[in-house]
Order: sequence, then structure tokens, then C-alpha cells
Amino acid sequence: MQTIMLDGSLYPTARDLHLALKQMLSLPDYYGMNADALNDCLSERTDKVNLWITDPGTGETADALRAVCAVIEDNGGQIKELS
Repeated sequence: MQTIMLDGSLYPTARDLHLALKQMLSLPDYYGMNADALNDCLSERTDKVNLWITDPGTGETADALRAVCAVIEDNGGQIKELS
């Protein structure tokens, strides 16, 4: 099980959020920087991901983070908001 902590306010765009996830989760170079691509990558893994959120951010980042949370939960991970 891998646990990552994320502060959405640090990412001005959804792309920036996905770039951070790519690095934190060691996703492959072909990662498509969206929720569908994240689902594809996580569904291939045997380890689950827990996501602890300190701030969801705003605008498109918050929207992207909600989609990311749904993908993580769909793949057996847990979400915790630490506000």
C-alpha cells in the first residue's frame, strides 16, 4: 500500500496535478495526464494507493482531484481529507 499526501492548492492546473501524481506514483512515461489514464495505470498495479488531501485546491484542480479520488477509491484505495 502506498500513501501519498497532496495539497491541491499547490497546483494551478489539472495538468500540474497530474504531473505531480505521475512523479509521486512513479507512473509510466505514456501516462495520459487524466483520470481515465490514471485508472488504466492503477488497475494494472497490485498495490493500492491511499490519498491524504490537505487542501483540495480550487477550480479545475479541485475538479481533477475529485476525479482522481474516485479513481483511487474504484481501485481499492482510500481517501482522507486532513483539513
